[in-house]
Amino acid sequence: MKVLRLIVVAMVVLLAMAAPVMAQTTTPPGGTQVFTGASIGAGIGAALAIVGAGYGFGKIGAAALEGMARQPQAAGSILPAMIVIAALLEGATLFALFICFTVAGKATSGW
Repeated sequence: MKVLRLIVVAMVVLLAMAAPVMAQTTTPPGGTQVFTGASIGAGIGAALAIVGAGYGFGKIGAAALEGMARQPQAAGSILPAMIVIAALLEGATLFALFICFTVAGKATSGW
């Protein structure tokens, strides 16, 4: 429950801080970037990809170490499998981040 409360407070602070940026009606001659839904979604998507990857790496490491502790003679076959799975997870994470950065790069101010 404390985590949920912390997330809600963080979102309220984020939205309160972004309100002046969203209220901007014209683009100054310098050309400032205004947040759009695509860029906000890309940022949230990148954060979720990193958090998911961290959780996945933790689960892979914990399961591999537990398997090696239970059967030390199987460590030679567990370690390569763990590395292959971690590489696949890393590839999926990098692809998700690439998509998020691509979406954020194509977002325009629209003003």
